[in-house]
Amino acid sequence: MERICGAGPESEAAAASPDTRPSEGRRREDAAVRPPAASAARPEPAGEGRAANGRPSPAPEMPAPPFVGSRVVAEVPLPEVFSLINEVTLFRAQWQFRRRNSASAEEYHRLIEETVRPLYEDLKRQCIEERLLQPRVVYGYFPCNSEGNDLIVWEEDGQTERLRFTFPRQQGRRGLSLADYWRPVGSGAVDWLPCMLVTIGEQASARAREYFAANRYRDYLYLHGLSVQLTEALAEYWHRHIRRELGIAGADNPDPKLLIKGNYQGCRYSFGYPACPHLEDQTKLFALLRPERIGVGLTEEYQLVPEQSTSAIISTHPEATYFTLDG
Repeated sequence: MERICGAGPESEAAAASPDTRPSEGRRREDAAVRPPAASAARPEPAGEGRAANGRPSPAPEMPAPPFVGSRVVAEVPLPEVFSLINEVTLFRAQWQFRRRNSASAEEYHRLIEETVRPLYEDLKRQCIEERLLQPRVVYGYFPCNSEGNDLIVWEEDGQTERLRFTFPRQQGRRGLSLADYWRPVGSGAVDWLPCMLVTIGEQASARAREYFAANRYRDYLYLHGLSVQLTEALAEYWHRHIRRELGIAGADNPDPKLLIKGNYQGCRYSFGYPACPHLEDQTKLFALLRPERIGVGLTEEYQLVPEQSTSAIISTHPEATYFTLDG
């Protein structure tokens, strides 16, 4: 019988390098943070709905967050995180179980259910029993406003600048900048910046490196791939938690398979991608979130350590989307 799909690399020695990386605060005492004084700023886009120049319509008022500052979450329910893992990407891309042209859909489905899924369940069980996966989160909400291509983060008084992010502006018809998704200085209202950093800890990466050093390339491939995708699932899970806290989860698709494709209001952005390409901005996010409290640090190249960690700033704008800079 012809092979239906690849079960890992063609040669175990062809496995990926072990260096491969994926992709608290106090309770608010006052219901309002004072808006900053008006200043010369980019005018708000005009018109109803999407502006005529292709930029997003004015940012709607975001519900007041439940707290200002950052909080640590040391206990995250793994079964709920696993419910948001992208199995297609895990099985096909990470584990390389791909359907061959000669295989029917029925044959491929049988392979997944009879071979791949039991492997997946066994590995999940091992990771839980041996505590190889230790999800932790630090996240928060910070007052902010946009000014041209900048996003200014205020101190809690809503008037004193704490730090600012500078984003590039898209070339082409729309001319988008990530800053466009927040209310501008001079609008008379403070907006909010939700952000987060999640990690599954060091244990899974350390075990994967042990497998690689011992020439156990398949074991390395499976554990490394699972830890990469679980980190993404954890980011998806906590982004959903943030939407629920803000009362904007009504647009969430109830089907997890569709939810992980971005079927919800808003968008999260990680540094290093086109809309926010400056990896050094991780240092500003670290200043806001202080993720050393969950064991996450930053290398000289602005990479997160442990390896299976990811961070994001979040826009709640209904029109927020991913975009490239070439328009």
